[in-house]
Order: sequence, then structure tokens, then C-alpha cells
Amino acid sequence: MLTEQQSHLGEVIGAIPYRMALAGGWIDQPFVSRHNPDPPGSMVVVGLEPNFRYMDRAGMACGTREVAVKLWNGALPAGNPGDLMRTLYDAENKGKGEPSGSQDMAGLILPGINRLDYDFDYEGGYFPAHIESNTDRAVASWLEGVIHVISVAQRPPDYNPLGDKRLNGEWIRRLGRSGKDCYAAIVAKDSTALGRSMNECMKCWEAILPHTVRHPTIALDLIALLNYYQSRYEGAMYSGCGGGYLYVVSAEPVPGSFKVTVRCQ
Repeated sequence: MLTEQQSHLGEVIGAIPYRMALAGGWIDQPFVSRHNPDPPGSMVVVGLEPNFRYMDRAGMACGTREVAVKLWNGALPAGNPGDLMRTLYDAENKGKGEPSGSQDMAGLILPGINRLDYDFDYEGGYFPAHIESNTDRAVASWLEGVIHVISVAQRPPDYNPLGDKRLNGEWIRRLGRSGKDCYAAIVAKDSTALGRSMNECMKCWEAILPHTVRHPTIALDLIALLNYYQSRYEGAMYSGCGGGYLYVVSAEPVPGSFKVTVRCQ
């Protein structure tokens, strides 16, 4: 149930949820999953209440959300989530040479914490072969308590993360495994394992798509910032390629951070 304040905000930004992507990101792209020697590979998306406006170009699926706001007049319609995902996917990617992954659509539409399993042999890897979901409020509250979000920077206008692809099968297997481990850690409320899965995901990004963390258009040393937080807390990862937000796992407060609200219905 939206509060009166959220209802007024919804008149400005729409009531479509946001989404947080955790470990395993990029496995939803067929050019990655086709090299996975141990399919399916997994990634985790978390539905978020739209209780403030997130930065554009920051890994929060804002481009996909903007399409959804226009497509559905600002609010999610009733219907089968799988059908809604495909409708939104088609609306965003029509005519695109480099289509966005379906995890953006899944994260906006599905409530709770979701593990998306991708197999290149299933529909060419474009859609999840299986989705495991958890909408337990106790699990969501635990995740809200241990995830701290730090604003870093939007992706630069001319930035492209795909200029250097090093699609090694072993690293891609590890990427897909990090998503499985991430989901298991959240359900078990294990912050140490959650942080470890997020750290592992960042190692995989740097190995297979180095421009996700290093690029001539990015002025900030993303790796140095990441290493600082990973060395002082249980784990950390970026919300998307090129920076965006930094997710830090900690049972203690993290200076300069804010919290998210997980959408459970």
C-alpha cells in the first residue's frame, strides 16, 4: 500500500517499481551465456519500491522503466508476469542492434528477491529458463538491513562497456555461479556469503568485460573505490557497468549510504 507521500511522488515519476541487480549480472545476455560450460547461470534481481527517483544511467533499469511508464501509463498492469516481461522486452528492444537483457524487465515486474536462471539453449538465452522467487517479508527486511547504497556517478554519455570482450568459459561459469550463491545467501540471511558472492561477481566482470570497471570516459578509479569498501566490509559491488551506485554489505552503518525498500507484492 502506497503512503500519501509516495502517491504524490508517483504523480511525478510514475508508480512503476525500480529494480536492484545483484550478483550474476550479464549472464542474461546471450553473447555471454552461450559460453557458459555449466548452464544455467544465474543472477539476482530485487524489486524496489519507487519511494524516490534514482539516477539515470546508473544500473537501476531506469531506461526500461521509462519505457514501462509510457507503455502502461505509469503503473504495472495486472497480468501474467512472464507475458508482461516479454511485452516490455519487445517494446524496449524493437530495432536495437544491442538489445538490453531481460533481467531489467524481470526486476521491474517481479516482486521480492528473484533468481533468474539463463541457459543459451533455452530460447537462445534471451529469457530465463527458470525463475526462483522469494517474497517473504522477513527475508526482504533482512536484506534491507544489510545492503547499504552509496551514490557514485552516472555512466558517461559516450561510454560503452562492450568494447573489450574476453568471454572465457571458466569466468562465465563463475559469474553464473555467483548468482546462485547470492540468492542462497539472501534466503539463508547469511551476510558473509552474500558479500562473497558480490565480490566474486565483480571479479568476473573485470575478467570478461574489463570496460565495465575501466574505460577512457570514466574519470573515477572505480576499482580503487571498490577495493576500499570490499576490504572494510563483508562485500561490495556496483549497481551496473561504469559505476552508478555501490552496494555495500554490512551489519553496521556505512557512512554516506542510504537504504532501499524491497517490494514484496
